[in-house]
Amino acid sequence: MAGSGTAHLRPEQNPLISVENLTVEFPLKKGIKVHAVSDISFDILEGETMGLVGESGCGKSTTGRALMQLPSPTSGSIRFRGEEITSLSAEQVRKLRPEIQMIFQDPISSLNPRRRIGEVVSEPLNIWKRGTDEEREAVVDKVLTSVGLDPTVAKPKRAHEFSGGQCQRISIARSLVLDPKVIICDEPVSALDVSVQAQILNLLEDMKAEYQLTLVFIAHDLAVVKNISDRVAVMYLGKMCEVGPPDAIYREPAHPYTDALLTSIPVPDPTVRPEAKDIIKGELPSPIMPPSGCRFRTRCPKATDRCAQTEPTMRRVGDDHWVACHFPLVDAEEPAPTS
Repeated sequence: MAGSGTAHLRPEQNPLISVENLTVEFPLKKGIKVHAVSDISFDILEGETMGLVGESGCGKSTTGRALMQLPSPTSGSIRFRGEEITSLSAEQVRKLRPEIQMIFQDPISSLNPRRRIGEVVSEPLNIWKRGTDEEREAVVDKVLTSVGLDPTVAKPKRAHEFSGGQCQRISIARSLVLDPKVIICDEPVSALDVSVQAQILNLLEDMKAEYQLTLVFIAHDLAVVKNISDRVAVMYLGKMCEVGPPDAIYREPAHPYTDALLTSIPVPDPTVRPEAKDIIKGELPSPIMPPSGCRFRTRCPKATDRCAQTEPTMRRVGDDHWVACHFPLVDAEEPAPTS
C-alpha cells in the first residue's frame, strides 16, 4: 500500500487546497521520532468533501491538524487558494484561521464547561470583533437555529446539560460563526449513537449547501465516509494507498488494504461470518520504526521482496481512481518513469 507520488493531483482544476509531500514527525528522546504522516499528497476542490479514512493510528487526525498548522508540518507544501501557508508567520496563520475551522472528535470536551453556550458560540466573533453586540447575537441565533437548536433554550445552558449529539451540533455552530471556507471534521460522529450519527451527517450536508463549505471529513468507518464524500483517500500508517470517487472504491477496491477494510464492514445478518481470507492478519507496525518499502507489506497476502525494497507510487486504475500498490487488485497503468 503505503506509497507516495503526485500523479493523482489535479492542478488544472485549480484546487482550493493542495498538499504535496506532507510529512509530520514527532521527536522523542535520543533521536527517535514518530513518523505520523510520511510524504502524502492530495488536493481538495472548492465545494468538495474529501474523506480521509483508515484505522486508528494511520495519521488521519494528524493530517487534518497539519492543515490547520496545529502543529506545523515537519516538511512539505500546503497551499490554500494558491498561497503557501507553511511559510507564514504565526500572526499570518492566525489571520488565516477564520477561513479554516475544525470540528473536534470529542464534542463534549471540546466545549468549555464553565461557559454558557451563548458565550461559547459567540467567542470567535468577540475575539475577531465582528460586528456590534446586536449583530453578533443575531449571528449566534442564526447558526444555533441552523443546527437545529432553539437559541433561547440553548444559550443560557452549559455543555453538561446537553447530550453528545447536541454538543456536536453546538460545535458545528461554533465553527460556522466566522463564515469559514473550509471545515475539517475530525471524526465528528465516532462517539455518537448510530441514529444520532445519521442526524449529524445530514446536518453537515445541509450546512455545506447553506454556507457553501468545503469539507475534510476524517473517519475510520468507510460506510460513513461513502455517504458524505465526493472523493475518498485511504490511509495506512502515515501513508496514502488509494484515492478516488467513493462509488468506484466501494465497487472495485484496487488496494488489498482497502478491500480488507470494506469486507470488515458488518453485514446486518447474524448468519454471515467474514471469510478467513478477508481478515487482515498481523499487528499494526510501530510508527517509530515503520517497515521499508510498502508499509502494508507485513500484513499483505500479496507482498513479495519487491514490496520490501521499493515503495509504490500512485498510478491510475480508473477515472480519477488511483492506487499505490505494486500488485493492485485491478489493472493499473504503469507508473511514470522517475528522472
